[in-house]
Amino acid sequence: MKLNVYLAGEIHSDWRAEIIAAAADLDVTFTSPVTDHAASDDCGVAILGAEEDKFWHDHKGAKLNAIRTRKALADADVVVVRFGDKYKQWNAAFDAGQAAAMGKALIVQHGPEHAHALKEVDAAALAVAREPRQVVEILRYVLEGTLPA
Repeated sequence: MKLNVYLAGEIHSDWRAEIIAAAADLDVTFTSPVTDHAASDDCGVAILGAEEDKFWHDHKGAKLNAIRTRKALADADVVVVRFGDKYKQWNAAFDAGQAAAMGKALIVQHGPEHAHALKEVDAAALAVAREPRQVVEILRYVLEGTLPA
């Protein structure tokens, strides 16, 4: 069995690299949003032209990023959404909601400080992990049926 895993959520830490490295021996293809924050924010105006109003600047970028996100979500067998310590991560919550609505296997990862705020998101998930290593252990279990040593 092979899994396509979309790694959605916060872009301010190296959690994706940690998961990808720890899962190097698994038959998994990982995809993610553009994690270069400036490129993600400015792609619309860089490609389609400048906007004076910040709303339209952001709107153009969000629509271009949605092309990638929709494709990755559609192709994913498993969607992992991480909520980090900083910022209000509305985009992560939106991705989790879309994944749930699409019937995707959803794994949510966040610290205990977000448990109350994310209770509805957690309720839609098939697993709620605290650490990236737990995400890898879930993927290993799904693929190999083995428990952590």
